[in-house]
Amino acid sequence: MGKLQNKVAIVTGSGAGIGKEIARKYAQEGAKVVIADFNEDALNATVTEFNKAGFEAFGVKVNVALEEDIQKMMANTVAHFGRIDILVNNAGVGDNMQAAANVEDEVWQRVMDINVSGVMRAIRQVLPIFIENGGGTIVNMASIAGLTGGRGGLAYTTAKHAVVGMTKNIASHYGSQNIRCNAIAPAHVETGFAAAMTNVDPFGMQQSVRGVQLMPKAGQVSDIANIALFLASEDSSLINGVALAADAGWSAY
Repeated sequence: MGKLQNKVAIVTGSGAGIGKEIARKYAQEGAKVVIADFNEDALNATVTEFNKAGFEAFGVKVNVALEEDIQKMMANTVAHFGRIDILVNNAGVGDNMQAAANVEDEVWQRVMDINVSGVMRAIRQVLPIFIENGGGTIVNMASIAGLTGGRGGLAYTTAKHAVVGMTKNIASHYGSQNIRCNAIAPAHVETGFAAAMTNVDPFGMQQSVRGVQLMPKAGQVSDIANIALFLASEDSSLINGVALAADAGWSAY
């Protein structure tokens, strides 16, 4: 039996990249997975791929910045699989490395709507389900920028600090109800996330990557998926309210 046998997991932003690899890892360990993504083509392709591999998966198009989409995601999951056991808040956007003096209101608001309010809304909707079920597990995708100050733009750094704060608050308030909430804080992971950035702020980028040569190595999506599996499984049953740096020791310098 797998470590997540018969568990039902929602993974936001799982049409591609880290989210897809987390969903795959969960499915390999016996979970039924919900591929939740704004990109409908990507989510449909992933669901088809997973089903062909023998995994139980279905997809929901969701914009995590919209309350009605979050509600639909939860309702459709319960209708399809009957319950929810794991929520992975992976969906997120960057801020083009905008330094404080160069922050644009539109970029700030988009980052906050998706990276902060989206996480809050999903947690707000899933907690009553977890309480009724007698427990559940939340894995939030933070960033090394949520544990340090200078390794991202202002909006992204602020948002990921907020995710770390939410993680600790929920663990503290709901741990007694058998609900765990932890976060992963990766540094550079080899995905298309950075390459997709446009209109990058040169000053913000220069300042953010000053110490990147001290990073021993970049991460792979499989590295983050393995951590997400650990945090979702009973192997980490004593861990709650932790933001785990996944940076090969970079932030320890």
